[in-house]
Amino acid sequence: MMKGLIAPHGGALVANVATEPERLALQEQAKGLARITLGSRQLADLEMLAIGAYSPLLGFMTQTDYLGVVNDMHLSNGLPWSVPITLAATSEQAATLKEGSQIALVDAQDKLQAVMTLAEKYYYDKQREASQVYRTQDDAHPGVKVVYQQGDVLLGGSVRVVALPQQTFAQYRHTPEQSRQLFSERGWQRVVGFQTRNPVHRAHEYIQKCALETVDGLFLHPLVGDTKGDDIPADVRMRCYEVLLQNYYPVDRVVLGVLPAAMRYAGPREAIFHALMRKNYGCSHFIVGRDHAGVGNYYGTYDAHHIFAQFDPVKLGITPMFFDHTFFCRVCDAMASSKTCPHGNEQHVTLSGTKVRQMLQAGEMPPREFSRPEVAQVLIEAMCQLVR
Repeated sequence: MMKGLIAPHGGALVANVATEPERLALQEQAKGLARITLGSRQLADLEMLAIGAYSPLLGFMTQTDYLGVVNDMHLSNGLPWSVPITLAATSEQAATLKEGSQIALVDAQDKLQAVMTLAEKYYYDKQREASQVYRTQDDAHPGVKVVYQQGDVLLGGSVRVVALPQQTFAQYRHTPEQSRQLFSERGWQRVVGFQTRNPVHRAHEYIQKCALETVDGLFLHPLVGDTKGDDIPADVRMRCYEVLLQNYYPVDRVVLGVLPAAMRYAGPREAIFHALMRKNYGCSHFIVGRDHAGVGNYYGTYDAHHIFAQFDPVKLGITPMFFDHTFFCRVCDAMASSKTCPHGNEQHVTLSGTKVRQMLQAGEMPPREFSRPEVAQVLIEAMCQLVR
């Protein structure tokens, strides 16, 4: 553990990357193994397992851990964990696999990604997982849809990863060990993490800077794995973060990194999940805003705040920092929230996502009180390219 930084979840980073001699041996061994082809979400999970971002997990969950997470949001060892990390197979595929055997996990091009030791194969209740994890059985929910479409049998067991996916955003793809090193080199001990899958507008900037007033550094950590089709592409978002940090943040107090995980859109449960991953990356604090990891109208505005009360703070380890919806108030002439502003909504500069998209597509700048012009310009240029 880096001096002064928070310990990883479970006490130590658990990286599952094969050493070079082991990798060569596994590649040879895999030629005679049964093969399971992974989709993009499973490949993202494999990378997170490989680099230690899912510490203390050794691989895809066995039934005891799976049921503990789905039903009680804890692993079998008592540690908090809120989202199941699973590998599904069809009944036909599972019937050919023997518990205790090894399986080659390959990508769509049949390239070996990892070798898994199959500890257990088990049936599971998809509707139960949907209602517990996503709080709905509606297949219009993107996370529920994934669960319903995957195979009926889960494969649990440890993995040894021999290859990582193509490293997009390589300069920002810090592993937990690397991010901890970056924080340590800067002398940081109290680090606040910020999760986002959207461009950072003034409201987000405001809560980040409020948090930054009380800690040593900010880890701006956008998710770049699978998101919904109508979310802004990761490369566009990264350009937004870069221009924002260049112009409006102290360079010595912010680290920009990327999180390779896929979005689940699990709302409150995903807020816990996101916090635990950032704990592994070295964050002592984690910002939880309005409708964290939400989608549609499945979750209450501040359900992601309330769920933290269901956990032992010591076992959770990381400290949540809760923020209400923020906006620019014309009367206050400042950024504010309902906690600090006494004025009515008519004085607040707020725009719906639909309105912002319409303005950007028309080449129109949103108000400076809503978005920094440098960020808006990146988005306008991206929108124009999509239209062409």
